[in-house]
Amino acid sequence: MTEIRRFHQGSLPEGLRQLLLDVHEDAYRDRLDDPFVQRFAWFVDHWSRKPGFSCVVGYDGDEPIGYAYGAPLTEGREWWRTFMPAPARSVTFGFSELMLRPRWRKRGLSQQLHQALLADRTEALAVLSVDTARPKVQALYESWGYHKVGEERPFEDSPLFAIMVLELPDAL
Repeated sequence: MTEIRRFHQGSLPEGLRQLLLDVHEDAYRDRLDDPFVQRFAWFVDHWSRKPGFSCVVGYDGDEPIGYAYGAPLTEGREWWRTFMPAPARSVTFGFSELMLRPRWRKRGLSQQLHQALLADRTEALAVLSVDTARPKVQALYESWGYHKVGEERPFEDSPLFAIMVLELPDAL
């Protein structure tokens, strides 16, 4: 990866939505017949409208190779609260997506995108959901400091997800 570009709500360039959809299609090309996977555009639109939305995209030259995005969650309404007591400082960043094109996987680039997205966060926690049928992905997040707090199926057609939480360093 030669460059990581940052985007925030209010400064999203024309074409970013399509870029996210194209990388997703490449990453999930073997599962494009799955109705839940087919709804990804709805999730992109939902998350990119959230206040505080942030996205990082990794590039090799002009080629986008992957991305990560998320947004702060509404305090008191976070989905992880049903699984654990809220800590004293519980403002949460919802880490919605981390995706790499297949030929760029297994090079440590996903961790670079993860770190870039969380680098300037002021929230106390980051939370994400991982398909329980993908234990290697869950183990990867655990190696980055996340811990599983529960499981849920947020939509009828969604997989069962492990809910994982990461404590972020205190804001300066």
